[in-house]
Amino acid sequence: MCTHGPGSQDRAVRNTRTASLLAIGTVATFVSALTPARTFAASEPSTAKDPLRQYTQQQPRWERCDADSPAAFQCATLKVPLDYSDPGGRTIDLAISRLKASSPESRRGVLLLNPGGPGGPGLTLPVDPAVTLSENVKRQYDLIGFDPRGVGHSSPVGCGLTDDEQNMEHPYHAETFASDVKWARTVADKCHTKVGDTLRHLTTRNTARDMDVIRAVLGEKKISYVGFSYGTYLGAVYTQMFPRWTDRFVLDSAADPARYGRGMFQAMAERAEPAFTRWTEWTAQRHATYQLGTTPAEVRTTFWNLVARADRQPVDYDGTLFTGDAIRAERDRFSRLQKAATWFAGLKKASEGKKPTEQPPSPLPPASDRDVPSDNNAASAWAVLCADTPTSWPRDPEQYRRDAIRDRARYPLSGDVASNVKPCAFWKAGSEPGTTVNNDVRALILQNEWDPLTPLAGGRAMHHALRGSRMVTVAGGEGHIVNGTNACADDSATVYLTTGRLPAEDLTCRAPSA
Repeated sequence: MCTHGPGSQDRAVRNTRTASLLAIGTVATFVSALTPARTFAASEPSTAKDPLRQYTQQQPRWERCDADSPAAFQCATLKVPLDYSDPGGRTIDLAISRLKASSPESRRGVLLLNPGGPGGPGLTLPVDPAVTLSENVKRQYDLIGFDPRGVGHSSPVGCGLTDDEQNMEHPYHAETFASDVKWARTVADKCHTKVGDTLRHLTTRNTARDMDVIRAVLGEKKISYVGFSYGTYLGAVYTQMFPRWTDRFVLDSAADPARYGRGMFQAMAERAEPAFTRWTEWTAQRHATYQLGTTPAEVRTTFWNLVARADRQPVDYDGTLFTGDAIRAERDRFSRLQKAATWFAGLKKASEGKKPTEQPPSPLPPASDRDVPSDNNAASAWAVLCADTPTSWPRDPEQYRRDAIRDRARYPLSGDVASNVKPCAFWKAGSEPGTTVNNDVRALILQNEWDPLTPLAGGRAMHHALRGSRMVTVAGGEGHIVNGTNACADDSATVYLTTGRLPAEDLTCRAPSA
């Protein structure tokens, strides 16, 4: 949700623009009570009449995950119902992993981990070096990873999408809009043809139910949890559905639960503009270094002139051709001041025929597992997002055209990309309404001030929805995911996970100046 820790998750979300979210309940009329917990909950008492007993009473067969992993890192496969309203029907696999607490006498319980997405595999997170957890946390918790349903080793889905069909960056142009609509419809049609009725059940609510099956199978009364990006929404949905079994939940880089769906993309576009303005101001003060302009207005003009030039003649930079649209697609970079200035200065030199400063090659994403469809990340991401949020997507293609034109004017960097047509416009609804997050469960929210994918306003909205939560804001914090980047924020998470103490009030940590 492959090895998606916070570092690789940043790449995955950038590739799919689902934040994960996404990347994250939906419209306020969606009430979780519409799907009664009494009928579906994996937490029902284990009696002869318990329809989920066959799942909650499983005995996992733990084995070493693979020869390259530590011997103590174990994996198992559970069975869960595809449709929790029909627990006697078809089942699917759920791949889970475990790294036991390093101090049995100090063990408190289990800590589930989710990297975001949606569509991100999390099986290897307990041993992923990108996930920074203190030794005190590892002493007290069994770290539990899992691939969400439809993802990775958990009955993975694929739609047979080509590389071009997996690319979701579709800037609006009048002459290409018809092909954009065709792309969105094709992705939806291919997924419905290939995956069939399974799509209806690949939802966040069902993944939360799967998490509760994991809890029951492991013999735990409650679970603790660390979720990143979209994983914050998944965690919040779990707190809404299973508040009695929620222990200590850390939500790192939280999305606005009320904007999950189409609004998630639009929030990214909105936040890109102040980040870009901040970057022009910072870069103008360093004209001697970057040669991009002595004032913010000059830096902005330099940027848009290069975009226009690249639209006429793509720029070959470090072996990659950048059109103007491709330059705009790099909008996430502008949350990181120095890195963005270095990149754009090199791009400008390349456009002028000058040899840019040598750039290190970008790391390649992990190779897909042999038995996982090559389009699994994209297919599962669309499956969850579209099934969760059908009412947030207009059905009339012309509405997307109007919105894209409007939002390109409002948010020039990426407003049109955010509001242009997506496969969800042609997706069939999921098996049930989404979830309104609104409860008193205690949780800790970690948020960077300059997060391009789950903006600060979204973290604040999650904090408001989880009334028992505390929020740690990293003032000046850049980029997506806080974990491992700020000692102050990490310490707050460690104290909460190991003692249960939330900060007495919301806390502001400071990031080092750029």
